[in-house]
Amino acid sequence: MELRPIKTELDYQNALKEIEQLIDVETNSAKCDRLDILATLVEAYEQKHYPIEAPDAISAILYYL
Repeated sequence: MELRPIKTELDYQNALKEIEQLIDVETNSAKCDRLDILATLVEAYEQKHYPIEAPDAISAILYYL
């Protein structure tokens, strides 16, 4: 897969599949660099398309209790 911005759901799914394949690569290698870049691209896509809203104060307090 060519490294480029993730613009579609298909791009996103393909990036996730490649991350799964690269998850156990040796550190400080070209594949590790590729994994790092893919993870950054996926994170940016997820923040834009699947935002996680902060809980309201009461829900947060109840969660920690």
